Amino acid sequence: MSGPARLRPVLSHWHAVVLHRPHPAIDNLLRQLEKLGLTVRQAWPDLEPSDGEANVVFFDADMGYDEQFPWGPGAAPMPLVALIGSEAPGRIEWALAQGAHAHLLKPVASAGVYSALLIAAHGFESRRHLDAQLADLNERLRKRPLVARALILLMQEGCDDAAAMQRLRSLAMARRISIETAAEELVAGLHGPPPSLRRRAE
Repeated sequence: MSGPARLRPVLSHWHAVVLHRPHPAIDNLLRQLEKLGLTVRQAWPDLEPSDGEANVVFFDADMGYDEQFPWGPGAAPMPLVALIGSEAPGRIEWALAQGAHAHLLKPVASAGVYSALLIAAHGFESRRHLDAQLADLNERLRKRPLVARALILLMQEGCDDAAAMQRLRSLAMARRISIETAAEELVAGLHGPPPSLRRRAE
């Protein structure tokens, strides 16, 4: 895959939480979100457990703190948009540490909310895609010694290294599993592929 599908989210199906104290600086934000068709809940100072199901969370970067979130920094299960009034470096760094995917300056203007939503949604999906790729690479790296052991087992049956690799690929294709998983199953069989694998590959 080259990247996540860049589909425009259907915002009329979205639920937004605005984690900010009542203040005129965010009145335009609340109005614009409702005009875009989102259902909106304003919360302060804490999120409710049900807010974990929200599609997007806007949070106050000026007065926010780690304990407001039921997840760790950078581990939000939805796009985050930082609401920034003070450009103090420490507050900007804190907002970035939370994993903000977009931001809006306070007081929030009548324009910019839609763009922030789309940018945050794209940034969130891109991060999920990269995290999934990293997890897959780490899993494959973890199983690399198993692949080497499987190749040795096959070579002990009379294959050279190229033929052993081809045999392992055939086993994986027969089962429609990854090479790493095929190697794991082969090694678990101790003396070669289980009969079911052997029959499907031949």
